[in-house]
Parts: sequence; structure tokens; C-alpha cells
Amino acid sequence: MAASIARSCCRVHSRVILRKTSYLKTSFHCSPSSRSGLLLSLHNRGLLKESFPEHAAQAELPDLLQSAPQTVYCGFDPTADSLHAGNLLAIIGLLHFRAAGHDIIALLGGATAQIGDPSGRSAERERLSPAAVEQNSRGILESLHRIFTHHELYFCPDSSRLGRLTVLNNRSWYKDWSVLEFFSEVGRSFRMGTMLSRHSVQSRLKGAEGMSFTEFSYQIFQAFDFYRLHQLHGCRIQLGGADQLGNIMSGHELVHRKTGEEVYGLTVPLVTTSMGDKLGKTAGNAVWLNRDKTSPFDFYQYFLRLPDNSVEGYLKLFTFLSLAEVEKVMEQQKQDPGKRIAHKRLAAEVTKLVHGKEGFESAKRCTNALYHSNIEALEQMSDTELQELFREAPFHEIFLDPGTTVLDACRRAQAIPEGPRGYQMIKDGGVWINHQRAANPEQVLVLGQHVLSNGLSLIRVGKRNFYILKWLSM
Repeated sequence: MAASIARSCCRVHSRVILRKTSYLKTSFHCSPSSRSGLLLSLHNRGLLKESFPEHAAQAELPDLLQSAPQTVYCGFDPTADSLHAGNLLAIIGLLHFRAAGHDIIALLGGATAQIGDPSGRSAERERLSPAAVEQNSRGILESLHRIFTHHELYFCPDSSRLGRLTVLNNRSWYKDWSVLEFFSEVGRSFRMGTMLSRHSVQSRLKGAEGMSFTEFSYQIFQAFDFYRLHQLHGCRIQLGGADQLGNIMSGHELVHRKTGEEVYGLTVPLVTTSMGDKLGKTAGNAVWLNRDKTSPFDFYQYFLRLPDNSVEGYLKLFTFLSLAEVEKVMEQQKQDPGKRIAHKRLAAEVTKLVHGKEGFESAKRCTNALYHSNIEALEQMSDTELQELFREAPFHEIFLDPGTTVLDACRRAQAIPEGPRGYQMIKDGGVWINHQRAANPEQVLVLGQHVLSNGLSLIRVGKRNFYILKWLSM
């Protein structure tokens, strides 16, 4: 159905203006009646950006959340085969609700991904084939299930208090509808003036690129998702990024118009770089949540390298540490900034959530092997970890013949030029094997020194050129 609607598109003019939203700023204000409870906690952490409808959400929602378990949903369109750190805040928001005993729904947009959300974009997305969406959905499902599992294992002492977790795909309720049926039933509830007033539409209308009817209709589909989940699961709260407020407003209006019931929208801040630029796949600076796109080491290093003035805010946003614990960690950081205690705690907590304890240990091994020349860490590394750590390094599998020399190893790895020049490079001290200088070309390789117990040799030529040898017979 989504594909058939996409075929009946027309052009409208528009352009997106990306809003630089600081991750620490929020326009969510707690009313006197909500001075305790989940919303105040999320507000104090900086996790709440805006609410809709503003007065009702801030006056009524705290009491609703305290009266009984509620259902909260957040949608994820599979426009790539992995989620990224920009999506992680919304997932963490869901997990805070689940930890408080509320039911959560993670909704994959198997249908809406074929339409393309215009929010935060200056041009229309490339159309995805159904096969691409299906493949992307599998990758995102893997991300979600892994993070939900790690949260329960490592961050929830009493899992019996967790709310229910449901993962759905909106394609299940769109696949059998025709264009006529959908617009006849749903389209009547929308008004053009309201739809045209949305920020995502207005900003595009001012530009030369324009906006297709396909993109313009996206808010109808996201609104219907909210309505459908309200009908099937009693869902009354939608969570999304700050750039989703217009779509959330459309969902609120549809549910209220068709049922007369009040529902609510909450947004989390957009994750930005230190320069204020949005972090995500559109901006080309995504830190992915799946290992095959961003290794646990690279993921860990991203958080470890954050500017000092960002780390406290990120501890509040991306970890489940209490605010008192965050304050304690920051005090330790101030007492000895060189130890980077806060950065290490942040990187550890987030890496455990996304990649588990095994991924965190892998990140530490890679860090020790690369930055601390730790032979023991290098020896414990798997083939996969080595290839993740040295992504650009050639990887060769060769048999270890008796009498193999340093020169032989370097030539088999194609790490040095043929002839006298390569020989001289070794003699001049330009070659390192397993973090130790190898200056004798004729030296026979020694097990435990040049060849580690895991059958690996890491050759470095100069400062940045790495080569990995996997010895098949020892």
C-alpha cells in the first residue's frame, strides 16, 4: 500500500533547515503537581525536550503515569541496516519507562520507510525497495533485541518489575490496504492547513528542492500508527526525537478526533556534536549500534574522546547511573582530570548497554593493545577483534615454515618493498612485530615473541602501516 501511494505523488516546493539542538537544553517544565516521579527524573537528566499538548502533558501525564502502568511507543524506520547513537537516546527513554513498570513498544516502520520521513532533511530520501527495507529491518531488530537484553541483564537488579516489551512492524497493518481504502478512512481526519503548517513542511516549501506528496503524506502514516497502537494496545504516549514533534502532533490530533481521548507526546533532545551538528546517518557522522558497522572498540573510543565539557551531560543522558552517582563521578574527575574517570565510566556504561560485557571487554583489549602496547592484550585478541581494530590493515593467512625469518614474514605480508630497500628498512629499525622493534632481517621468528600463542603476528611499518599475519601451522 505504501508503495502504491508513493506512485501517485506530485511535487511541492520545500527545504529543510536543520535545528541545532543542544543535548543539554530542554523546554520541558515540570508543574508543581509533578515534583516527584518518572517525568521529573527524566527532566532532571535532560532526557525530555518538549511535550504535547504542552499543558495537558505536564499537568495530567504525571498523575496518569502514577495511577497505573501505561504503554509508551517509539518508532524506528529501517532506512539503514543499523540504528546509530542518535537513535540511542529514544531507546534509553523507552528503557526508563520500562524500568518504572510501564509497557513499551518498539515499532519498526517497514511501511513508512518506503515513504521517507522528511523531518530534518533538505532533500527527499532515495526510494528503498521492499527487499532493502526487509534487510534493514533485520539489522535493526538485532540492535533492539540486543540492547533490550543487555539492559535487563546488566542494569535491572529486579527484572520482575520491568514492564512488557513488544516489538512490532507497521507493515503488518498497511500491507493489505489499497490507496482508496486508506485515504477514505483516514484522510478525512486531516486538514490541509494544519498539515501545511508543520515545520518539516514549511521549511521545505521555501526551497527549490520541493517536497513530494509521498513525503508530505508521511505525517498521516505516523499519525495512524499512533491511532492503531492506541486501539490495539491502549498506547497513550508516543516518544520521539525533537525533530518528530510535528508528526507526534498529527498523531495526537488523529487519536483525539477519532476517539475523543487524550494522548500525549514526549520528545528527547537531538544528539549533537561539540559543534552543534546533528549526529546521524544523514549528517554522515553516525556512530552505529551494530558491530559490523562500528566495532565495540570504535564505539567505546567515541565516548571516551568526548570533550570534557560534554561528559557530565552524556552521563546523565546515556547511562542509568543515578544523578547522585553522576555527581560523585564528576567530583572524582575534578580531583584528578588526567585519569579521565568520568569519560571511562561513560564509555564503559554505554558500551555494555549496546555491546554487552563481552563487547566492553573487547573494547578494553583493543584499547590496551593499540594505545598501551600491551602484548598480553594483543595475545588475547581474536581474529575478528584484530580486523576490527586495524580495519585498513591487510590480513594474510600463511603457513609457518621452519626457519621463517623476520624478512620472510614482512615480504609475505607485502609490508616492505622487494629487494635491498626492504631489507634496509628492517635494519634501519622501521619495522615492529607485536609492538617490539625487529631490526634483524635474518632473525628466525620466535614463538611467543614474533608469533603469539593465538597464532598472530602484528607487523607495523613506520607509524601507521599495519599488517596482520595469521599463521596456519605452528
